[in-house]
Amino acid sequence: MKLIMRTEFDDLRLNPAHQYETDKNGDKQVVKIYRDNVLIAKKVTHKKSIRYFGVKNYRQYLINDEN
Repeated sequence: MKLIMRTEFDDLRLNPAHQYETDKNGDKQVVKIYRDNVLIAKKVTHKKSIRYFGVKNYRQYLINDEN
């Protein structure tokens, strides 16, 4: 996975074809985004640090298609 921009992560999260889940453990929170049960992006919040990650070809999932 590589770092991506926040707006790209938000576009992936708000896409109706994608599902997401949140996991929190102490100071660390992880939000994972899935498409067809395949992890495509995640957001890691640790204390005050926020990082957004996407798979190598995450840009193909930015298009809003539900096929």
